[in-house]
Amino acid sequence: MSRMLRDVVLVDAVRTPFGRAGSALAETRADDLVVRIFREILRRNPQLPPERIDDIAVAAATQTGDQGMTLGRSAPLLAGIPRSVPGYSIDRMCAGAMTAVTTLSSGIMAGAYDVALAGGVESMSRHPMGQGMDPNPRFLAERLVDTDALIMGATAENLHDRFPQLTKQRADAYALGSQTKTAHAYAEGWIQPDLVPVAARSAEHGWGLLTADEAMRPETTLEGLASLKTPFRPHGRVTAGNSSGLTDGATAALLASEEMADELGLAKRMRMVSFAFAGVEPEVMGVGPVPSTQKALESAGLTIGDIDLFEINEAFAVQVLAFLDHFGIPDDDPRVNPMGGAIAVGHPLASSGIRLMGNLMRDFERTPSARYGLTTMCIGLGMGGTVIWENIGHTESAA
Repeated sequence: MSRMLRDVVLVDAVRTPFGRAGSALAETRADDLVVRIFREILRRNPQLPPERIDDIAVAAATQTGDQGMTLGRSAPLLAGIPRSVPGYSIDRMCAGAMTAVTTLSSGIMAGAYDVALAGGVESMSRHPMGQGMDPNPRFLAERLVDTDALIMGATAENLHDRFPQLTKQRADAYALGSQTKTAHAYAEGWIQPDLVPVAARSAEHGWGLLTADEAMRPETTLEGLASLKTPFRPHGRVTAGNSSGLTDGATAALLASEEMADELGLAKRMRMVSFAFAGVEPEVMGVGPVPSTQKALESAGLTIGDIDLFEINEAFAVQVLAFLDHFGIPDDDPRVNPMGGAIAVGHPLASSGIRLMGNLMRDFERTPSARYGLTTMCIGLGMGGTVIWENIGHTESAA
């Protein structure tokens, strides 16, 4: 018996504001952040009876403590989602939320699910990067990877080495652009509609309410960026200013088959076209989005010239520049991260893939002439992930 693949649509995406590690959300449990965004995404979509959700996947890069206990099951129970709805956890390091979306979407495409809920969370305050990690000694003893592969900043320095045209000056200029675009997006009110305010308690300061990304630095200047230290290498090129900050936060996305979205009266924001993951040398993991994008484009029957909008995770400025150079896109192309990116708002590891999708969702709304957009990111230990989306607003207006 043959089956037709079904179209998957993104119905909605929300996130918490991202707090600086050690600051506003430092004493807030990761699973409570997931509870907050799950409740909000259901509140925003009252047409969906929660019991109609077929499966839930939640990603975390460090799956222990409040990020353990199978978040895809435990957080929905805490959120009041019916017990009949199953769930599981995902780990693909930085691309956890992206993988939650693509894995659940595969089930929708195959007809196993009609509606699914994806999420990602990372408390880098409570779970610092690498905490509790125990790499197999064979990685280094047998030279399977270089020691740099386990230090993300070192992989970014290696990327500068491999592509000498990707200078620190270009990286700093790109970083300044991210801060400027994010400040503009906030001033225009583009980001706030999808932020879920979080009440946060501090033993020292009491209760507070986080309503905006905490790590933004709109006062950034090129002169200031040029003066920053290079912690990963003496006289290096990677600094805190041209890298994403350590942050805490959570994201969620509601997915459905197009038929079920129509049946329930759910919004259809964008349609998944294709997705791909690819591996690269772990020592230069930042180049991962190049082959994953090539694979996704080939699968979709598209070229880079067909893509109207790009949401690229800014783990490091050099990683974005490597992608842009490969595809012949100018550093300051307005199609790239129109609302800024992780250099300004932060990168809570496993949650960031859905932030990219939420940004693209809003990019499409403001640019109805755009038909295709992509979300892409590099992934620790040498990988890249890319999802290509179609703007349903464009296809409906064209019709």
